[in-house]
Amino acid sequence: MLSERTEVQVRAGVEADLEALTDLYNHYVRETPITFDTAVFTPQERRPWLLSHLEDGPHLLKVAVDVDSQEILGYATSSPYRAKAAYSTSVEVTVYVAARAGRRGVGTLLYEALFAALAGEDLHRAYAGIAQPNEASTRLHERFGFRYVGTYREVGRKFGRYWDVAWYEKAL
Repeated sequence: MLSERTEVQVRAGVEADLEALTDLYNHYVRETPITFDTAVFTPQERRPWLLSHLEDGPHLLKVAVDVDSQEILGYATSSPYRAKAAYSTSVEVTVYVAARAGRRGVGTLLYEALFAALAGEDLHRAYAGIAQPNEASTRLHERFGFRYVGTYREVGRKFGRYWDVAWYEKAL
């Protein structure tokens, strides 16, 4: 668990973060229905994902690190919403926080940095899909002005059961 005095810095993700980011994500793959990936990744398999999030532009990767240890505490991304050209002013956003760093404001810091960086981009909407139940993620997104638009019922199967995904949108 982080101490109350842990100083957190949010910066752009870089290639040197790949192994730690992969480990963080693989925790969610193995242990939770928060992602619908069902097989863990190697860093090399995850590399194209990292490289698709540039330091500038609408598709970003923001990383939160402990200032003292440089340990990665979480990350947030903005990614293409869909591949077709008419969707180019929409992004899908997501945030993942290391299990030991939860409930310390890391997700909030990441989204503050991500949305500040997106403010100058030619974007109209951000979307977030939240596997249910996930009250912490729902609260985070609502705090950032997302509003509920609907639920895909039993859209994903993981751990031998079906999961709903609630969809939220935010004007940018």
